Amino acid sequence: MTVPLNPADLWPTPGGEAPQAGPQRWVWAAMEPTERGVRMRELGAWVDWLRTTFELHNKITHCWYRHSAVVEHLTALYAGWMRTYAGDEAPGRELAEADWINTLHAFVPRLQLAACATGTHQEPPPVVPPPAGSDEAFELYLTLSDSMSATAVHPAAGELGRREAELNAPL
Repeated sequence: MTVPLNPADLWPTPGGEAPQAGPQRWVWAAMEPTERGVRMRELGAWVDWLRTTFELHNKITHCWYRHSAVVEHLTALYAGWMRTYAGDEAPGRELAEADWINTLHAFVPRLQLAACATGTHQEPPPVVPPPAGSDEAFELYLTLSDSMSATAVHPAAGELGRREAELNAPL
């Protein structure tokens, strides 16, 4: 049996060094299976803490880990939490903790799964396969579309030119 992660253990020590290296950038698909398992357990322990601390037990279902979109959102929240609470203090970030809490609340609707809200897991809907020929149609678009071959022109170029002409007008 593994001991669950206590997020407070990740906070910097008085000497300024964190006992564990926190996540910098997590890309699940790029992780080897062993690392993926370790990181998922770490994320799971943190999600348990998050659900309890912020009273999100009715918002984040127990099967969150079976929904890739929710895993990605929780991963982003966790990485941000680590940078906020266990990272170096950055100038101009005096409200970093409040910003993180605001971000958490903005994410909550994306963490809720109506299909699983009753406590019974429902598999996500199957991915609809692309229609035949869609890859070729995309490549054809990239090759032939005017929007892909048009000369670069900033939409405000005319206005910027007019303003520059006003500034450089003879007196």
